[in-house]
Amino acid sequence: MKNYLSFFLLIILISCKQESAKPDATQPNIIYILADDLGYGELGVYGQSKIETPNIDQLAKAGMIFSQHYTAAPVCAPARNMLLTGKHSGHSYVRGNDEDKTRGNVWDFQAMLDDPKLEGQRPIPDSIITLGEVLQTAGYTTACVGKWGLGAPESEGVPNAQGFDYFYGYNCQRQAHNLFPTHLWENDKRVFLDNEFLAPHIQRAPADGQTEDQFFDTFHQKEYAPTAIHNAAIKFIKAQSSQPFFLYYASPLPHVPLQAPKSWVEHYQKKFGPEEAYTGKSYFPNQTPRATYAAMISYLDEQVGDLVDQLKEMDLYENTLIIFTSDNGPTYAGGADTPYFDSAQPFSTVRGRGKGYLYEGGIRVPMIAHWPEKIPGGSRSDHASAFYDVLSTFCDLTNTPAPPNDGISFLPTLLSKEQKQHPYLYWEFPEYNGQQAVRWNNWKGIRQNMHDGNLTIELYDLSKDSIEQNNIAAEYPAIVQKIEAIMEKEHVPSPFERFQFAVLGDSE
Repeated sequence: MKNYLSFFLLIILISCKQESAKPDATQPNIIYILADDLGYGELGVYGQSKIETPNIDQLAKAGMIFSQHYTAAPVCAPARNMLLTGKHSGHSYVRGNDEDKTRGNVWDFQAMLDDPKLEGQRPIPDSIITLGEVLQTAGYTTACVGKWGLGAPESEGVPNAQGFDYFYGYNCQRQAHNLFPTHLWENDKRVFLDNEFLAPHIQRAPADGQTEDQFFDTFHQKEYAPTAIHNAAIKFIKAQSSQPFFLYYASPLPHVPLQAPKSWVEHYQKKFGPEEAYTGKSYFPNQTPRATYAAMISYLDEQVGDLVDQLKEMDLYENTLIIFTSDNGPTYAGGADTPYFDSAQPFSTVRGRGKGYLYEGGIRVPMIAHWPEKIPGGSRSDHASAFYDVLSTFCDLTNTPAPPNDGISFLPTLLSKEQKQHPYLYWEFPEYNGQQAVRWNNWKGIRQNMHDGNLTIELYDLSKDSIEQNNIAAEYPAIVQKIEAIMEKEHVPSPFERFQFAVLGDSE
């Protein structure tokens, strides 16, 4: 039974705002770094051989690697919502990407520039308690930098209304389809950058008299959003002295489009040699797509190293918990040649197996936890955990009451103590033709194409078949029945038609 008393007390605490909070100098600072579309196998410590990630690898060597950590959803907005609210996708308010087309032409980038109310995704209601609000009650100064995606400008879902004292970055995840955008947001104000307007998702070719080099250089402008976002993060850290802080660093890297600092691109051009250009319509063209994709990840790694250096300079390093992870598996779009990098290794990254899908390549993500003298260096955990555990973990860490949620704190694992286990993990995803999945012990059950009326469950034994190649449902009907019962138990129909499953009777 959910602890409604704790929930009531938490609401009272939040109503008192931060002024009444009593900071505890012994509480650790928390930096949660969320990469965007970074695959399970795209870091050196997870087996990557082509892309260089020395700073993140060093965090892992001095901390703990999780081998069985999962996102709560295989795409951006729902994964972030479940991270911040502690709810799995059968209970979550946001269960898929939802641009709310009732506002107008939300995919017209000129229209969004003219009317910022067309930016953003379905807003989290004010009534939902978020991780940011919970940590504010514990005396933390909170910031979100990077990509938000949980509430359009002037809605109740903006970061400053959802527990973050400071915000800088993309309000709208569609705007992040250009890493040289016209503007970002600082709190509730647009901050314009020194870039020309360039709408994504338009087929382009060189203009008359334009060389190939000039054409591709068009898509590299003056102010790179990931750099501006990182500078805001550093500025926020520098301002902290009297209170513990929580920094939710939601980097837009390495989500396409393929755009990266030229120094890193040139580094990988020399390393990889000649390659075929990407000229597709879905995202901006790129002359050396493999080099640029690797450059985006190495630049993110460079930024992680810069964060660590800043903490050391301010004597905050020893008392800061850093968690690094990714919002979902690697993409198959926009020129990102993730099969070349074996980005989800040992899992598959091809379309249908990576981002957007509930196979392991789409939902199992890297996670590294680093906290000097608290987390044993060079340690590794096979504890099965998910995004919706983070709220419980940080509540446990800060001795703060938790609102009702679906998570289990993994703080005991971080501190090498006895860890409570999930009886199972659950996912549902109403997009990509409708999917459900359950992990129960080493069994993994998946339903696909549910919007076509399919209720057949595929079954895999991850202890023997981690790449989910051999469907053994016919051999274990009792296991399939158990998983089907979990799916029925954990699915609560969404009030929004977009997130409903007709085959489960949601719209009846």
